[in-house]
Amino acid sequence: MKQFLWPSIKLTLLSLVLLSGLYTLILLGFARLTPGKGKGEMIEWKGKTYYANIGQSFTDDRYFWSRPSAVGYNAAGSGGSNKGPNNPEFLQTVKDRIDTFLVHNPGINRAQIPVDMVTASGSGLDPNISLQAARVQASRIARLRGIPEASLVALIDKQTEKPLLGLFGPAKLNVLRLNIALDDLK
Repeated sequence: MKQFLWPSIKLTLLSLVLLSGLYTLILLGFARLTPGKGKGEMIEWKGKTYYANIGQSFTDDRYFWSRPSAVGYNAAGSGGSNKGPNNPEFLQTVKDRIDTFLVHNPGINRAQIPVDMVTASGSGLDPNISLQAARVQASRIARLRGIPEASLVALIDKQTEKPLLGLFGPAKLNVLRLNIALDDLK
């Protein structure tokens, strides 16, 4: 047994140095090469600074709504709900969100509501909504702002982030960027 103890200690120390030290420094180096220098993507608008990659709460009918958050958009406590799709409490929450969405978006039916407008993401901090989620809100915003709906559809198309390499992931819109562009739209 003594013959295995010293090699085990050496392997543990080597792994500690490589995986805790060197690997971390390599990742930090790559992060420093990104636009946010590893600190996240920041947007400055009207004297305030926002994180573009963390969901923000938008509930005013004059703006595009964000995806619901299971953690109240609190980045200190990222997390989703542990309730499964058959949980009565979860089903009631989704039903309440659907009913609220229908009240604020007259003229659409339940089938037109995209799932990302009534369910929270796994982190509870998703900054994006689907293209369908933005388009289904366009008529409400156009009516309240007195903007032609075609202008909003053009804005949505302009703000849409295409899938990575045209293959990976869905088209999406960053709600913060979309709402800033909406406020800048005259």
